[in-house]
Amino acid sequence: MTKLISYKILSKSRFSINGFNMVPLRKEDRFVIMKWRNEQLYHLRQKKKLTKKDQDKYFNEVVNELFDKEFPDQLLFSFLDTDKCVGYGGLVHLDWENKNAEISFVMDTILEKDNFKNYWRNFLKMIEIIAFEELNLNKIYIYSYDLRPKLYEVTFENSYLLDAKLREHIFYNESFINVNIHSKLNSDYEKNTNSN
Repeated sequence: MTKLISYKILSKSRFSINGFNMVPLRKEDRFVIMKWRNEQLYHLRQKKKLTKKDQDKYFNEVVNELFDKEFPDQLLFSFLDTDKCVGYGGLVHLDWENKNAEISFVMDTILEKDNFKNYWRNFLKMIEIIAFEELNLNKIYIYSYDLRPKLYEVTFENSYLLDAKLREHIFYNESFINVNIHSKLNSDYEKNTNSN
């Protein structure tokens, strides 16, 4: 296991809830992440399969640079069930001026059928702590192709609202499909946190 690296902008390097942990993206997880991304191209904006060379280049030239930045454009995490990586994601397209970011999450393809809702729910709880308590963002949002109904069940359970439906926005599998954008505001998070 490699030494845990931290993001300069965060006060800690491990976030935990219900037996799950999120830590800054570990280099040791890069090839399993590559495998999941290649298996799940259907719902990602990635256009072609990644190679080990692509993945090494991305980690060396992009990910390694994020840790010391004052205002990185993304914060990526390994999502762990105890200490085993079962997914990864984070805050991407960080807009520091307007205080918002997109949520990204990909999990182990094999575990999706039985664990997606539980993993997604716990990932959202931790990413909200990072976004709203650590970074004081105003808004986080999910940009998703309208292909994954399980995603929306948990999204609504966690008080995300549909901001926009981009009708027939993506050409997929010989037809056009919608893109949905769901968001949560810091004020909604505070209201839900204070009422519990």
